[in-house]
Amino acid sequence: MAGLVGAVPVAPVPVLRSCPPGVSGGQDPTAGRQALALGPAELARAAALAPGPRAVFVAGRRALRRFAAELLDVPASDLTTHFSCPRCGSGPELSHGRPGYALRGEPVPLALSLSRSSGWILVGAVVDPPAGVTMGVDLADPSGMAFEGFDGVALTAAERAALTGLAGPLLLQERARLWARKEAWLKMTGDGLATAPDTLDVLSRPDIRDLAAGEAGLPLSFCAAVAVSRTGS
Repeated sequence: MAGLVGAVPVAPVPVLRSCPPGVSGGQDPTAGRQALALGPAELARAAALAPGPRAVFVAGRRALRRFAAELLDVPASDLTTHFSCPRCGSGPELSHGRPGYALRGEPVPLALSLSRSSGWILVGAVVDPPAGVTMGVDLADPSGMAFEGFDGVALTAAERAALTGLAGPLLLQERARLWARKEAWLKMTGDGLATAPDTLDVLSRPDIRDLAAGEAGLPLSFCAAVAVSRTGS
């Protein structure tokens, strides 16, 4: 009930969507035949990438733009990129940082996030977010967690202790779960990997939720997490 003293802060409920590999396309932005619904800064960044990473980048940005446009019920071509970065500011000239768009010069009422893994794309949004509310999503394929040294550079001492006794697929699954939680949190805060992941403990943070297996249409084996800052605090 509004106005209650000491009320528990509420986390807005995000909208989540996944895109399988190939669905979002990967058209070469340098082809010049058909204009992509991406901003100039995004196109410049894409053009500087090798073909493989370029296709991944373009697919993700197209999926995010289409997702935002559908939530707003406007043509994707009407949206202007308006990303923000704690170090670089915000505006259409940015192609990195926290995702955002403007419509007719005004920021749209969406808190957005994007993640990619093994060709899959996960996008999330809080619609009409209260002032200051941000979100982050992350997607992790456990098959990519089998490299030596992961625990030492990515996990805190408490997290490493929590993995004691795990091996094989169970170990990889738990590594992926923890990594997705870290990335979702750091996207929500805007810190990104400027914060060393082995200093961020995510074993029990109430603002992070693990997605259930297959949630949002993701492969059952994937791990994913969403973090949303709370209102009312």
